[in-house]
Amino acid sequence: MKTYCIFICCLSIALFPAPRSFAQDDFTSYHIDARLVEVYATVVDQRGHFVDGLPADAFRVLENGKQQRLKHFESQSQAMHCALLLDTTGSMTIALPRLKNSVIDFIDELGPEDYVAIYTFTEQLVVQQDFTQDKDAAKRAVLRLRPGGRTALFNALSEAAQAMRDQPGKKAMVVFTDGDDNASVLNSEAAVNRARVDGVPLFTVAEGDALDCAELKKVLGNLSTSTGGAAFEVDDQKSMDAIFQRISNQLRHMYLLAYTPTIEPGEKDWRRIDVQVNSVQDARIRAKSGYFP
Repeated sequence: MKTYCIFICCLSIALFPAPRSFAQDDFTSYHIDARLVEVYATVVDQRGHFVDGLPADAFRVLENGKQQRLKHFESQSQAMHCALLLDTTGSMTIALPRLKNSVIDFIDELGPEDYVAIYTFTEQLVVQQDFTQDKDAAKRAVLRLRPGGRTALFNALSEAAQAMRDQPGKKAMVVFTDGDDNASVLNSEAAVNRARVDGVPLFTVAEGDALDCAELKKVLGNLSTSTGGAAFEVDDQKSMDAIFQRISNQLRHMYLLAYTPTIEPGEKDWRRIDVQVNSVQDARIRAKSGYFP
């Protein structure tokens, strides 16, 4: 079977009184408000370098062509909650040791203020290590993992995203799976729609026999591109390490933007999002393409 890795990032949300300006201090405290739409964005210049240190007023967020007023903003320098959702099914017997090495290196790349959690799934989602700033504890949880069971990928994606909703600030999730879903109640369409509703950026990585599963590759590609993530394919251990490093780099350079949309009761149509930066020439911006209310 093939191996897929999905990195899912979730955004926390905020509600403020009308800010006097877009200074960083205006966005330092907030509480969860389900009405806010959360958007992660990374900005790359014409030379391919990440652009850091942008203020909130450098961004324009359009929903269905109408500019939105930001209610919450976090720069790339602020801490995040990162969950790793790892496939430990029976087919992971060969891939699991290599995965452990890459994940441990990934944990080491997280900042000292970042939180990390380790989730695993077979037929059920299991919390191996809840969110902690103790990176050694997270690595011990990874080293304890053993393979066995069937693959309920789509169920795990939904459950893990729900488990992260109450976490503050920027969020990221990592999922690694070595094959197609064969045990979920949810189907692929439900998983994609659920991710779009939750506003979770997904970073997907395929490895091994799963690369021959065209339908799963399509689903994971849709999950990543529609939520502002990216899709990758693993060839060997060196490739896997490089991919984890690339994802780590993107997570470190992400901005969090949140705004309150105007939605009529009962509205369910897809709402298109366009993120623009007015201070970087020829900027390339990665962000989710839209959401379902």
